[in-house]
Amino acid sequence: MSNKDYVLGVSDYELNRLKFQHGVWKEITDAFLEKLDITNGSKILDAGAGPGFVAMDMLNKVGSKGEVTALEPSEMYVNYAQTYVNENNIQNLKIIHGTVETAELPQEYYDVIFARWVISFVPDAGNFLDKLLSSLKPGGIIAFMDYAYEGLALFPKGGAFDKMADAVRAYWVHGGGDPYIGARLPKMFRERNLEMKEYYPVAQCGGPNSGVFQWADKFFTVHIQQMVDLGVISQTNGDAMLADWNVHKQNEDSVFISPTITVISGKK
Repeated sequence: MSNKDYVLGVSDYELNRLKFQHGVWKEITDAFLEKLDITNGSKILDAGAGPGFVAMDMLNKVGSKGEVTALEPSEMYVNYAQTYVNENNIQNLKIIHGTVETAELPQEYYDVIFARWVISFVPDAGNFLDKLLSSLKPGGIIAFMDYAYEGLALFPKGGAFDKMADAVRAYWVHGGGDPYIGARLPKMFRERNLEMKEYYPVAQCGGPNSGVFQWADKFFTVHIQQMVDLGVISQTNGDAMLADWNVHKQNEDSVFISPTITVISGKK
Protein backbone atom coordinates (compact mmCIF):
# COMPACT_ATOMS: atom_id res chain seq x y z
CA MET A 1 0.00 0.00 0.00
CA SER A 2 1.42 3.36 -0.97
CA ASN A 3 0.58 6.74 0.48
CA LYS A 4 -1.87 7.44 -2.33
CA ASP A 5 -3.82 4.31 -1.40
CA TYR A 6 -4.96 5.81 1.89
CA VAL A 7 -8.44 7.22 1.48
CA LEU A 8 -7.54 9.81 4.13
CA GLY A 9 -4.12 10.53 2.66
CA VAL A 10 -0.68 10.72 4.27
CA SER A 11 0.71 14.15 5.09
CA ASP A 12 2.02 16.27 7.94
CA TYR A 13 -1.52 17.54 8.47
CA GLU A 14 -2.88 14.00 8.66
CA LEU A 15 -0.13 12.92 11.04
CA ASN A 16 -0.97 15.79 13.37
CA ARG A 17 -4.67 15.00 13.04
CA LEU A 18 -3.95 11.40 14.02
CA LYS A 19 -1.99 12.60 17.05
CA PHE A 20 -4.90 14.78 18.14
CA GLN A 21 -7.33 11.92 17.44
CA HIS A 22 -5.29 9.60 19.62
CA GLY A 23 -5.60 12.01 22.52
CA VAL A 24 -9.35 12.40 22.08
CA TRP A 25 -9.95 8.63 22.00
CA LYS A 26 -7.15 7.57 24.36
CA GLU A 27 -9.30 7.07 27.46
CA ILE A 28 -11.73 4.84 25.55
CA THR A 29 -8.91 2.96 23.84
CA ASP A 30 -7.04 2.42 27.12
CA ALA A 31 -10.20 1.08 28.77
CA PHE A 32 -10.54 -1.49 25.97
CA LEU A 33 -6.87 -2.45 26.13
CA GLU A 34 -7.29 -3.15 29.85
CA LYS A 35 -9.72 -5.95 28.90
CA LEU A 36 -7.31 -7.74 26.55
CA ASP A 37 -5.27 -9.79 29.05
CA ILE A 38 -2.06 -7.92 28.25
CA THR A 39 0.53 -8.81 30.88
CA ASN A 40 4.21 -8.24 31.58
CA GLY A 41 5.95 -10.22 28.86
CA SER A 42 3.13 -10.22 26.30
CA LYS A 43 3.96 -10.06 22.61
CA ILE A 44 1.61 -7.66 20.82
CA LEU A 45 1.07 -6.74 17.19
CA ASP A 46 -0.47 -3.36 16.37
CA ALA A 47 -1.63 -3.88 12.78
CA GLY A 48 -1.90 -0.70 10.76
CA ALA A 49 -0.23 1.25 13.54
CA GLY A 50 -0.02 4.61 11.79
CA PRO A 51 2.60 6.79 13.52
CA GLY A 52 2.63 4.30 16.40
CA PHE A 53 0.74 6.16 19.12
CA VAL A 54 -1.12 3.10 20.46
CA ALA A 55 1.96 0.91 20.09
CA MET A 56 3.93 3.36 22.20
CA ASP A 57 1.24 3.26 24.89
CA MET A 58 1.29 -0.54 24.87
CA LEU A 59 4.95 -0.58 25.92
CA ASN A 60 3.86 0.34 29.44
CA LYS A 61 1.68 -2.78 29.56
CA VAL A 62 4.13 -5.40 28.29
CA GLY A 63 7.09 -4.29 30.41
CA SER A 64 10.73 -4.87 29.58
CA LYS A 65 10.16 -8.59 29.06
CA GLY A 66 7.44 -8.09 26.48
CA GLU A 67 7.52 -6.68 22.99
CA VAL A 68 5.32 -4.62 20.70
CA THR A 69 5.42 -4.78 16.91
CA ALA A 70 3.99 -1.90 14.91
CA LEU A 71 3.10 -2.88 11.35
CA GLU A 72 2.45 0.08 9.05
CA PRO A 73 2.37 0.54 5.25
CA SER A 74 3.10 4.28 5.15
CA GLU A 75 6.81 5.05 4.92
CA MET A 76 6.22 8.48 6.45
CA TYR A 77 4.53 7.03 9.53
CA VAL A 78 7.11 4.26 9.82
CA ASN A 79 9.88 6.86 9.85
CA TYR A 80 8.06 8.86 12.52
CA ALA A 81 7.73 5.79 14.76
CA GLN A 82 11.30 4.66 14.13
CA THR A 83 12.63 8.11 15.05
CA TYR A 84 10.73 7.87 18.34
CA VAL A 85 12.25 4.45 18.99
CA ASN A 86 15.77 5.64 18.19
CA GLU A 87 15.58 8.86 20.18
CA ASN A 88 14.24 7.06 23.25
CA ASN A 89 16.52 4.01 22.92
CA ILE A 90 13.56 1.62 23.02
CA GLN A 91 14.60 -2.00 22.62
CA ASN A 92 11.24 -3.77 22.54
CA LEU A 93 9.24 -1.77 19.99
CA LYS A 94 9.75 -3.20 16.52
CA ILE A 95 8.62 -1.23 13.47
CA ILE A 96 7.76 -3.13 10.27
CA HIS A 97 7.09 -1.35 6.98
CA GLY A 98 4.42 -3.34 5.18
CA THR A 99 0.82 -4.48 5.10
CA VAL A 100 -0.90 -7.33 6.88
CA GLU A 101 -1.49 -8.96 3.50
CA THR A 102 2.17 -8.84 2.36
CA ALA A 103 4.33 -8.78 5.49
CA GLU A 104 6.12 -11.98 6.49
CA LEU A 105 4.80 -12.17 10.03
CA PRO A 106 5.77 -15.02 12.37
CA GLN A 107 3.23 -17.82 12.71
CA GLU A 108 1.33 -18.33 15.99
CA TYR A 109 3.60 -15.83 17.72
CA TYR A 110 1.57 -12.97 19.20
CA ASP A 111 -0.42 -13.09 22.42
CA VAL A 112 -2.54 -10.10 21.38
CA ILE A 113 -3.23 -8.55 17.99
CA PHE A 114 -4.89 -5.14 17.88
CA ALA A 115 -6.10 -2.86 15.09
CA ARG A 116 -7.87 0.47 15.46
CA TRP A 117 -9.54 2.11 12.44
CA VAL A 118 -7.83 -0.22 9.99
CA ILE A 119 -10.03 -3.13 8.97
CA SER A 120 -12.77 -0.75 7.76
CA PHE A 121 -10.34 0.51 5.11
CA VAL A 122 -9.01 -2.76 3.67
CA PRO A 123 -10.49 -4.17 0.46
CA ASP A 124 -10.78 -7.76 1.74
CA ALA A 125 -11.56 -7.85 5.46
CA GLY A 126 -11.80 -11.65 5.53
CA ASN A 127 -8.32 -12.12 4.13
CA PHE A 128 -7.01 -9.43 6.48
CA LEU A 129 -8.49 -11.24 9.48
CA ASP A 130 -7.22 -14.65 8.35
CA LYS A 131 -3.67 -13.38 7.91
CA LEU A 132 -3.72 -11.92 11.40
CA LEU A 133 -5.14 -15.09 12.92
CA SER A 134 -2.32 -17.16 11.42
CA SER A 135 0.10 -15.03 13.49
CA LEU A 136 -1.92 -15.31 16.70
CA LYS A 137 -1.04 -17.94 19.27
CA PRO A 138 -3.70 -20.50 20.16
CA GLY A 139 -5.51 -18.93 23.10
CA GLY A 140 -4.43 -15.47 21.99
CA ILE A 141 -6.69 -12.43 21.70
CA ILE A 142 -7.51 -10.50 18.53
CA ALA A 143 -9.17 -7.12 18.96
CA PHE A 144 -10.54 -4.34 16.79
CA MET A 145 -11.89 -0.85 17.26
CA ASP A 146 -13.74 0.24 14.15
CA TYR A 147 -16.83 1.82 12.72
CA ALA A 148 -20.41 0.76 12.36
CA TYR A 149 -20.99 4.14 10.78
CA GLU A 150 -24.29 5.22 12.27
CA GLY A 151 -25.11 7.86 14.82
CA LEU A 152 -23.10 10.78 13.44
CA ALA A 153 -25.13 13.92 14.04
CA LEU A 154 -24.83 17.66 14.45
CA PHE A 155 -27.38 19.62 16.47
CA PRO A 156 -29.36 21.78 15.92
CA LYS A 157 -30.37 19.72 12.88
CA GLY A 158 -31.97 20.98 9.72
CA GLY A 159 -28.98 21.96 7.56
CA ALA A 160 -26.87 20.41 4.82
CA PHE A 161 -24.67 18.61 7.35
CA ASP A 162 -27.59 16.26 8.08
CA LYS A 163 -26.46 14.28 5.00
CA MET A 164 -22.86 13.97 6.15
CA ALA A 165 -23.09 10.37 7.39
CA ASP A 166 -24.17 9.23 3.92
CA ALA A 167 -21.29 11.17 2.37
CA VAL A 168 -18.67 9.67 4.68
CA ARG A 169 -19.98 6.15 4.12
CA ALA A 170 -19.67 6.72 0.37
CA TYR A 171 -16.15 8.07 0.93
CA TRP A 172 -15.16 4.88 2.75
CA VAL A 173 -16.65 2.68 0.01
CA HIS A 174 -14.94 4.74 -2.70
CA GLY A 175 -11.62 3.92 -1.01
CA GLY A 176 -12.42 0.19 -0.99
CA GLY A 177 -13.46 0.05 2.66
CA ASP A 178 -16.52 -0.97 4.64
CA PRO A 179 -18.14 1.64 6.92
CA TYR A 180 -20.18 -1.08 8.63
CA ILE A 181 -17.36 -3.52 9.38
CA GLY A 182 -18.03 -3.22 13.11
CA ALA A 183 -21.42 -4.83 12.59
CA ARG A 184 -20.01 -7.61 10.42
CA LEU A 185 -17.16 -8.71 12.63
CA PRO A 186 -19.24 -10.88 15.00
CA LYS A 187 -20.24 -13.12 12.09
CA MET A 188 -16.65 -13.22 10.86
CA PHE A 189 -15.51 -14.23 14.34
CA ARG A 190 -18.16 -16.97 14.57
CA GLU A 191 -17.23 -18.37 11.15
CA ARG A 192 -13.63 -18.69 12.35
CA ASN A 193 -14.54 -20.28 15.67
CA LEU A 194 -13.30 -17.37 17.71
CA GLU A 195 -14.69 -17.10 21.22
CA MET A 196 -16.22 -13.66 21.63
CA LYS A 197 -14.84 -11.89 24.68
CA GLU A 198 -15.94 -8.26 24.30
CA TYR A 199 -18.34 -6.48 21.98
CA TYR A 200 -19.85 -3.11 22.71
CA PRO A 201 -20.31 0.34 21.15
CA VAL A 202 -18.56 3.55 22.06
CA ALA A 203 -19.18 7.13 20.99
CA GLN A 204 -18.52 10.66 22.18
CA CYS A 205 -20.43 13.90 22.10
CA GLY A 206 -19.72 17.50 22.95
CA GLY A 207 -19.94 21.15 22.04
CA PRO A 208 -17.53 23.31 20.02
CA ASN A 209 -14.91 23.43 22.79
CA SER A 210 -14.83 19.67 23.33
CA GLY A 211 -12.14 17.36 22.04
CA VAL A 212 -14.55 15.30 19.96
CA PHE A 213 -15.96 18.40 18.23
CA GLN A 214 -12.45 19.62 17.43
CA TRP A 215 -11.49 16.12 16.26
CA ALA A 216 -14.42 16.23 13.84
CA ASP A 217 -13.45 19.74 12.74
CA LYS A 218 -9.95 18.61 11.80
CA PHE A 219 -11.52 15.89 9.66
CA PHE A 220 -14.35 17.73 7.96
CA THR A 221 -12.53 20.95 7.14
CA VAL A 222 -10.12 18.96 4.94
CA HIS A 223 -11.99 15.85 3.89
CA ILE A 224 -15.20 17.47 2.69
CA GLN A 225 -13.20 18.95 -0.18
CA GLN A 226 -11.46 15.62 -0.76
CA MET A 227 -14.89 13.98 -1.08
CA VAL A 228 -15.73 16.61 -3.67
CA ASP A 229 -12.46 16.07 -5.55
CA LEU A 230 -13.12 12.32 -5.69
CA GLY A 231 -16.65 12.83 -6.98
CA VAL A 232 -18.28 11.39 -3.86
CA ILE A 233 -20.33 14.57 -3.39
CA SER A 234 -20.84 17.64 -5.56
CA GLN A 235 -19.03 20.90 -4.97
CA THR A 236 -22.36 22.54 -4.21
CA ASN A 237 -23.21 19.98 -1.55
CA GLY A 238 -19.71 20.06 -0.12
CA ASP A 239 -19.74 23.84 0.18
CA ALA A 240 -23.16 23.72 1.86
CA MET A 241 -22.06 21.04 4.33
CA LEU A 242 -18.92 22.95 5.27
CA ALA A 243 -20.84 26.20 5.64
CA ASP A 244 -23.37 24.47 7.90
CA TRP A 245 -20.54 23.02 9.98
CA ASN A 246 -18.85 26.41 10.32
CA VAL A 247 -22.09 28.03 11.51
CA HIS A 248 -22.42 25.36 14.20
CA LYS A 249 -18.81 25.96 15.28
CA GLN A 250 -19.78 29.49 16.26
CA ASN A 251 -22.83 28.37 18.27
CA GLU A 252 -21.89 27.49 21.84
CA ASP A 253 -25.05 25.37 22.11
CA SER A 254 -24.16 23.14 19.16
CA VAL A 255 -23.59 19.44 19.85
CA PHE A 256 -21.65 16.98 17.72
CA ILE A 257 -22.21 13.24 18.23
CA SER A 258 -19.57 10.93 16.82
CA PRO A 259 -20.39 7.89 14.71
CA THR A 260 -20.59 4.58 16.54
CA ILE A 261 -17.36 2.70 17.02
CA THR A 262 -17.57 -0.95 18.01
CA VAL A 263 -14.91 -2.58 20.12
CA ILE A 264 -14.63 -6.33 19.73
CA SER A 265 -12.24 -9.01 20.90
CA GLY A 266 -12.13 -12.73 20.42
CA LYS A 267 -10.04 -15.64 21.66
CA LYS A 268 -8.45 -18.05 19.21
